[in-house]
Amino acid sequence: MHVTLTRTHGAQYLGANEAGRTIALSGAPDIGPSDAGVRPMEAVLLGLASCSAVDVQLILQKGRHTLTDLAVRVDAERADAVPAVFTKIHLHFEAAGDFPAAKLERAVALSHEKYCSVARMLEPDVHITTSCAKRDG
Repeated sequence: MHVTLTRTHGAQYLGANEAGRTIALSGAPDIGPSDAGVRPMEAVLLGLASCSAVDVQLILQKGRHTLTDLAVRVDAERADAVPAVFTKIHLHFEAAGDFPAAKLERAVALSHEKYCSVARMLEPDVHITTSCAKRDG
């Protein structure tokens, strides 16, 4: 795996993977113009959410369930000291499709307990919890 990070201006950076896909990242506003990108710690949360969302999607698909929508809300708490690492993270999944709510609950649990590489990397130092709800639609 290989990624690159290039400063564009101020505290603005452009991250790219080997396939050329990019993401705008920004540092703290007090070190330069930095309002166009995702902050690094937000990127960590997005990485966790997307890793787990892909797991949930694959688990439901392998069970031959149709997933029509999936969203993950992430709430996190950080330490009051430097470095301000995450201490608690909660992921709430909301999904719609043709599956029982119990299947969604099981998929979220499997991702959290077994499959999500990002979660495995963050724990045991970060307390990660999950919840989920099935929506109509």
